Amino acid sequence: MRAHIYELNDDAYVHAAEGEDPHICKIVEMFEGIDGKLYYAAQWFYRVPDTVIGTQEEVKLSKKRVFFSNVIDANELITLVKKLNILMITLNENTEETIVAMTNFDYYCDMTYHLHYSTFEALKPNKLLLYQMIKKVLKLHELKEQKRHCWTCIVAVVPCVRACAWVHTAQQAGLKLVTKWAVDLNKYACESLKYNHKETRVRNESAEDFLSLLKEWEKLCIHFSLRECQNPEKYVNLYGMTSDEDDEDRGEECDNKDVFTVKKIIGISFGNPETKKARKTKKSKTKIEKPGLYLKVRWLGYTKDDDTWEPIEGLSNCRERIKAFVKKGYKSSILPLPVGVDVVCGGPPCQGISGFNRFRNSENPLEDEKNKQLLVYMDIVKFLKPKYTLMENVVDILKFAECSLARYAVGRLVQMNYQSRMGLMAAGAYGLAQFRMRFFLWGALYRGKMLPQFPLPTHDLVMRGYIPKDFENNVVAYNEGHTVKLGEKLFLADVISDLPAVTNDETREAMPYDKDPITEFQKFIRLGREELPGSGSVTKSKSKKPILYDHHPLNLNTGDSKRVSYVPKKKKGNFRDFPGLIGSNKIVEFDPDLPKIYLDEFNTPLGFPDYYKLFGPTREKYTQVGNAVAVPVARALGYALGLAFQGFTDGSNPLLALPEGFPNLRNNLPKESSQ
Repeated sequence: MRAHIYELNDDAYVHAAEGEDPHICKIVEMFEGIDGKLYYAAQWFYRVPDTVIGTQEEVKLSKKRVFFSNVIDANELITLVKKLNILMITLNENTEETIVAMTNFDYYCDMTYHLHYSTFEALKPNKLLLYQMIKKVLKLHELKEQKRHCWTCIVAVVPCVRACAWVHTAQQAGLKLVTKWAVDLNKYACESLKYNHKETRVRNESAEDFLSLLKEWEKLCIHFSLRECQNPEKYVNLYGMTSDEDDEDRGEECDNKDVFTVKKIIGISFGNPETKKARKTKKSKTKIEKPGLYLKVRWLGYTKDDDTWEPIEGLSNCRERIKAFVKKGYKSSILPLPVGVDVVCGGPPCQGISGFNRFRNSENPLEDEKNKQLLVYMDIVKFLKPKYTLMENVVDILKFAECSLARYAVGRLVQMNYQSRMGLMAAGAYGLAQFRMRFFLWGALYRGKMLPQFPLPTHDLVMRGYIPKDFENNVVAYNEGHTVKLGEKLFLADVISDLPAVTNDETREAMPYDKDPITEFQKFIRLGREELPGSGSVTKSKSKKPILYDHHPLNLNTGDSKRVSYVPKKKKGNFRDFPGLIGSNKIVEFDPDLPKIYLDEFNTPLGFPDYYKLFGPTREKYTQVGNAVAVPVARALGYALGLAFQGFTDGSNPLLALPEGFPNLRNNLPKESSQ
């Protein structure tokens, strides 16, 4: 048997149980035990299947890729099997070319992995070298970035109101972040976002069409020499358009009055919006058109009422008109381009994993059409390559199909060389009268940027629901026995007791308040748009007559309205007070001599700001509210992003203690976490 000589910092295989692959470690110390035996301290590496990613067939990660840990323990020297050569590289160096060039290694490592919050972080040098590296990166980008007035965000694959509110609170950490683009298939959610966020370009289309549009838009920008490309020749004859700059619009030269002439291009879409709209309303009897790029045309001699959507292939002789539209759109950033977006956030629809879905595909969840939006979301991240990404979903993503969808999401981020961190946050822990636990996944490219933290709770709450045992370490909370004083639990009365009384037939979209706010929550939620912390407004002008929007119930039919009216207006009044229910020994049972009474489910309000106006029928408004990220949670996440973006955290602690009084504060820097 060949002898091995081991030294400090050597990498090695370690004996494992029979039938298992050997473990992998780095030797960080050697010593003799009090029993006279020789020992070594091993700092362990994780293989991909040993992490939260698990054995995801859909995620193609190299078998030679391992992740360093902070787990160190002592072992007998005789457990070592043989020496290894593990290539330690940074995420910036982790390219296919680099890996292929480095042939003399057994494994390579570019990240550390921590069990708490399932965190993947880039390997970091010592603090001095890290500081110098960040300064160098910032210096290289200084000339380019100093011309930018703000950082950009795109809200993708979401009910629009789900993830947009959080970006504004990043300003409280000194970062100006603007939601420039958003996409949603629900037209009412799009209307709500357009009204409440004037700065955002909102597109009412599927995420798949949106991604296809972005790819075609990049091709157009390359064709017209607005964007560099390693192989521009492939875009020379794009859509039948030549690259000759002297090519004239043949449509303009035609004097035939029977031929329409293009005046200008005013819009762009993947697929014909009119046809897609007709299919949604089930009014179209036309055949399904071939997917492709469409341009909205304003015709010479006609008004905007005569605008039409035309396939771009049929407009190849209008190159100059198309060029003018693309140049103007490129300058005004009508659509995002790769590396031109700082943050992508979203919440892929959860219908495919929700416990309310009795037809979930638990065998092959990624084959379920209801779950395909998760793939699309990750494809959008892959295409745009933002600095940061934040994904939200229901906790069932960790319970369903052995957590395969959450594992897939993390695996895709790591595959794309994103650092990632996964946490569970309860809305009630941030000042709401509801529990509402949600799953959040941070992603961060390592270009001198740190992985954002999860903000610790500001309020006490009653824990509810079931958290899978494997993910108990992902719940964002203080340790037991902490000394931090949290705000008191909020109950429904703390939230809605100041609202005007309404009846079942209330139809007003807006109304004045009829009483003053009582609780701190009510005072805060009544603040106008310009008064909210983080709004960016220099002068705060309080509205003389604040208006309350969307304070009306879902109109119940006569029977349901009557049943609800049976609930007495008293403390702890509930279904037990209904006629027909009798109780003995605290047991409630139906009185067999009286008819049964049933009630539908209802949702607790989320506390959107009172100025926020929703669009659509009442049921659609409920859907928007139910799909939304709770605003206090969103604001806390936005604050954490702002700190990470500016380098106020080194990523060593996954948790952040929010400043006292958050979110009712202005531009406060963080305090050290007591966690």
